[in-house]
Amino acid sequence: MFAGKTASEIFNNIRQHIASGSLSAGDSLPPVRELAATLNVNRNTVAAAYKRLVVSGLAESLGRNGTVIKGAQYPVALEGNHLRTPLSDLSGGNPAPDRLPDTRRYFAKISTTPRLYGDDAVSPGLQAWAQAWMHQAMPGAGAIDVTSGAIDATERLLFAHLLPGDSVAVEDPCFLSSINTLRYAGFTPCPVGVDSQGMQPEALEQALSKGARAVILTPRAHNPTGCSLSAPRAAALQQVLAQYPHVLVIVDDHFALLSSSPWHPVIPPQTRHWAIVRSLSKTLGPDLRLAIVASDPATSTKLRLRLNSGSQWVSHILQDLAYACLSDHEYLQELARTRQYYAAQQQKFITALAKHGLEFSPGDGLNFWLPLNRESQTAAFMLAKAGWLVREGEAFGVNTPAHGLRITLSTLNDKEISKLAADIHQALIH
Repeated sequence: MFAGKTASEIFNNIRQHIASGSLSAGDSLPPVRELAATLNVNRNTVAAAYKRLVVSGLAESLGRNGTVIKGAQYPVALEGNHLRTPLSDLSGGNPAPDRLPDTRRYFAKISTTPRLYGDDAVSPGLQAWAQAWMHQAMPGAGAIDVTSGAIDATERLLFAHLLPGDSVAVEDPCFLSSINTLRYAGFTPCPVGVDSQGMQPEALEQALSKGARAVILTPRAHNPTGCSLSAPRAAALQQVLAQYPHVLVIVDDHFALLSSSPWHPVIPPQTRHWAIVRSLSKTLGPDLRLAIVASDPATSTKLRLRLNSGSQWVSHILQDLAYACLSDHEYLQELARTRQYYAAQQQKFITALAKHGLEFSPGDGLNFWLPLNRESQTAAFMLAKAGWLVREGEAFGVNTPAHGLRITLSTLNDKEISKLAADIHQALIH
């Protein structure tokens, strides 16, 4: 069935079998030694062909269990509202539109000087603001860069240090875009459990001991659960990471400007390559999406190889608009009120649930996570009958489904919060 004398020929032959349908998802390829003997080639030749199949996403290595053909890539769950639904949509994870800045006020402050190829990638005003903002969070000397959001930053950082197929430790359940980015890029997500205090140190230690080469963790307002690192938990994670100084550590502090939780440093001084990513999309809105990235000098240099050319930098008009907002005293006062508003939404919802005998601790961020001990479809259907569209939690699981509901609270008024709590109670007792 198989043919070829070089790694490239063997790869193309197997690829053709996949395309023709003679090899299907889940089919096992022959052991390397066996196929090498059949084709009368060196085992390293077959191993190289198999590695290329894995890197290309056509096959999956199961270690001692061999190499199997992967299935087709089907559409995955994405963030965002269902615009055509007649239900009250609490599934999108979006900020409250009326809490975003009125950008019309700031266009007059944007520079009219054209920025050309070869110019600095970061606008001077935003650079100075970001340096002051990120200084206390950095574990050592670092540099500032700007990317098109947290996911763009994460993807660039991983490609700067890792190879396709490398294992990346991530929280489980995990932010949908993070899961999708890892899978599309060919990295292997390694699930690390979370609880009310954030990522669990013992589970992280296990992932790192098994060879994870990078860690992505959320210090505050974890999506989907809303948990934030406590000071003891951050210290415990720091101790674990200190034992693996070669591992890339990415801290996704996406809710930094709006969080009601304190910042606890988690990156130890021993870590050689690190990055702190702070997105502005929840603060300024998804259409003003950019992220400030503070990283060690070597990592920053790798980022700038792609960002400084001009073809992939973040628009300076966008940067100037963000800086105009963030340097406006009136907007900063409104930002403080928005921070209080989101914290109040969490507390109001917790109080409303408690009236029905449902006891939870308030989280942080735009969403509330309702854990379930069974599949979420039934509860989600009951809430849909009551007029609510919520996000079923299974898609947030890394390797196994996460049973729960993620409910976006950002746009609810007090009456709606009370009704939602009552409807959740009814959904859970059926």
